[in-house]
Amino acid sequence: MKNVQLREIACARSGDKGADANIGVWVEDERTFEFLRENLTADKVESHFQALCRGGVERYELPNLKALNFILHDALDGGGAASLRTDAQGKTLSLGLLQMVLEVPDELLR
Repeated sequence: MKNVQLREIACARSGDKGADANIGVWVEDERTFEFLRENLTADKVESHFQALCRGGVERYELPNLKALNFILHDALDGGGAASLRTDAQGKTLSLGLLQMVLEVPDELLR
């Protein structure tokens, strides 16, 4: 096992829907997807973004795409038209999530 940033095993993209942010995380293989299914929980994502996310996090699984989708409720301070934040549309949140450190089995590292 090795502590690595999520970016070592996954890709991500993010955006917005009003005041909510959306982060999609996907991987290339089934073994890595099963690892993420067990270890990248909504609670961990909520904790990672505790300074921004005020409304909780929901996780959706897309096994056919080997992907997880997270909705961060009330994370954008009103959203693109209402917020004065530099990233009012949540475009950089995927990069923030990819910096999360996870303990990953050596066989999943490239």
